Parts: sequence; structure tokens; C-alpha cells
Amino acid sequence: MTVADEELAEQRARDTVRAPATRPRRVAGRLLAKGRGRAGCALLTLIFLLAFAGPYLTRWGYTDKDFTAFLAPPSADHWWGTLQTGADVYAVTLRGMQRSLIVGLLAAVVGTALAAVVGAFAGYFGGWTDRSLTWLTDLLLVLPAFLILAIMSPLFAGGQWPVFVLVLALFLWMVTSKIVRNMTVSLREREFIQAARFMGVPPTRIIFRHVLPNMSSLLVVDATLNVSAAILTETSLSYFGFGIQPPDVSLGGLIADGARTAVYAPWTFWFCAGLLILTVLAVNLVGDALRDALDPASHRDGGAR
Repeated sequence: MTVADEELAEQRARDTVRAPATRPRRVAGRLLAKGRGRAGCALLTLIFLLAFAGPYLTRWGYTDKDFTAFLAPPSADHWWGTLQTGADVYAVTLRGMQRSLIVGLLAAVVGTALAAVVGAFAGYFGGWTDRSLTWLTDLLLVLPAFLILAIMSPLFAGGQWPVFVLVLALFLWMVTSKIVRNMTVSLREREFIQAARFMGVPPTRIIFRHVLPNMSSLLVVDATLNVSAAILTETSLSYFGFGIQPPDVSLGGLIADGARTAVYAPWTFWFCAGLLILTVLAVNLVGDALRDALDPASHRDGGAR
């Protein structure tokens, strides 16, 4: 072997070592190259910092009451004013943001993971497995999700918000599952899947090691967009009293209470409503930019916008 061949082999080895980190760096570069991607990431970062670090900037907790200030306007003592109960609007709004962000993220991750597993198993195995899972998916698609969540709302009382996350996630996965199933039907006939099957690789390992990684772009974007869907669903349910139950706090419950006093005490409504709008906007901007970043054709055609 010549010196040139040795150098070429070493270069290929270095490229192989660096390969796993190349795609994430490319995607991150494309995401931040777009104006809406930078704006969405910056806004979402500020929202998370405000929600989780902001409460440490004030002496008021979300359970505290100031009995000398009922429906007081914003002041040096209460930055965003107070509610009818004397609760600090800043403290309770940030608590509601924390719950909405946690519920949105967890429900989106669980829903997307469920869609990936159900769709991949249905598409790969076919037969009765496909028919059973497809029937379950179609059944859940026609069920009134909002009504079922409202009926099950007593289960969410007493701080049982993790149960609410799981139930909410059960109604977020069906459409994506159908897409994953159709993609799996196409992928299972590809050469690398056939080769793994002939080598005796177990079906579950083929699904998790070869099928699902080829759908990572779809699943990442779906999880991102499901965050805003979950936040809006949780807020809507809490607005009507069926979501996260007292003594915990939710943006939907705060908006519902603030709507009654919004005319003569706008600070009870507009701070929580405005933060909800900004959160959904930021998530949608990130999801839109991430979809383009994971799509090479879109990157070539659209450029940075």
C-alpha cells in the first residue's frame, strides 16, 4: 500500500467516526439559517426561561394570597397585578405555563412514539396484526376525543396530571400512525430490510434499528407539531373545567377566570392569553423550520428565509 492509499484510508476512517454527528449538525445549521427558525428557537427559549426561572424572581408563590390587594393593577409589588382572590398574576401565570409546556411536551412525545410503534408493526407484519391495529386506529379516529376527555376529567383531580398526559396522548397518534404504516409497507421490500431478514435478525430489531430510523424526519416534525396541538387541547379542556384540576393551575383555567374580568381588569386575562399565543406561535415556527431543515429538496429550493 502506498503512502497515498494509507492517507486515503485514514481520511475515510476519520469521516466514518465523524459521520454520526454530521446529519444533526447539518439539520441544526439549516434550522438556524432560516429567519423563522431563529425566531422560533429564540422565542421558545425565552418562554422556557420565563416559565421555569421566572418564579424565582418574585417573592410570591402561585398559592400565596395578598389579602390587601384584590384585583389590583400591575405595580412594583405585583408586577402583573392580582386576581380576585388576591393571587399574584405573574406567579400563577408562570405556574400555568409550566404545566402547559410539560403536558404539551410529554403528550407529544408519547403520542408520536405510539404512532411510530403501532404504524411500524402494522405495516411490517401485515395480516391479522395489520387488520387489528388498523381497526383500532380507525375506531379512535371516529371517537369524540374532547367528549371522552371531558368525561374522564374526574381522574385528573388531586394533582393527577400525569394521567391527563397519557389520556391526551391516546388521541394524538392515529393520523401519523397511518402514514408510518404506509411507509413501512414500502420500506419492508427494500434490499437492506430483506438482507437483515435473510440474516435472521428478529423482526422487532429490524423495526427499531432499520425501519423507524428511516422515518426520523417525519417523527421529529410530528412530535414538534404535536406539542402545540397538545397545549391547545389542554388549554381548551381546562377553559371548560375538564383539564388540569385545582389546586393546580392551568393557562386554560386562568383564561376562563380572566375572561369574566377582562373588561375592567384586563391584566387578569391578557398576560396568560398573550403567553399562550406566543408559545403556540414559537412551537409552530420551530416545527415549520424543522420540517424544511429535514427536507433536503426544500433546502435546495427555498434557501434561507
